[in-house]
Amino acid sequence: MPTIPTICQITPEPADPPHCEQFLGELSATLASGIRLVQFRAKVLPQSDLLQVAKLALAICRAHGARLVFNGPPVMALEVGCDGVHLDSQMLMSCKKRPAPSHWLVSAACHDAAQIAQAENIGVDFITLSPVFATKTHPEAIPMGWERFKALVAGTRVPIFALGGMRPDLLEDAKRNGAWGIAAISATWCKTPSVQ
Repeated sequence: MPTIPTICQITPEPADPPHCEQFLGELSATLASGIRLVQFRAKVLPQSDLLQVAKLALAICRAHGARLVFNGPPVMALEVGCDGVHLDSQMLMSCKKRPAPSHWLVSAACHDAAQIAQAENIGVDFITLSPVFATKTHPEAIPMGWERFKALVAGTRVPIFALGGMRPDLLEDAKRNGAWGIAAISATWCKTPSVQ
């Protein structure tokens, strides 16, 4: 399996279904900036549009040589034809084994030591550990800071991405504190002006 990049782009919620033209244009611009690992995350997009938009996003990723993991049920990731699946912490903790074939990327959202241990037990390929700092998307979450982050990642065998308030200029800080890389939504996303 190719090396996992050190920056993981988590998509913002796609807007304007069913075509989501601005979202897809911004995804293309983001990939043109050099991003090569994308987590497609759509929590409020109607299910009727979800698979279509994910397939369009996958085509854009393929055109840029990037890999796409689907945040949601593995069966939907398979239907889209993604390169892997991202498990939220609830899905992670309900897994008895790795929920996807070995050639897929499997990532998991972790927030504590028990979740990291479970992710290692089922053989995920990488973990997002959050929140390191405060975020706009999850204002209720209590940030752990670098000291706690470093303690949680110590001794883990799986690459861990720092998530929560991350920006590209924090990549070296993240690595110094034991991270493989960073994951971000807004800081690495190439936003374009709204089409009027």
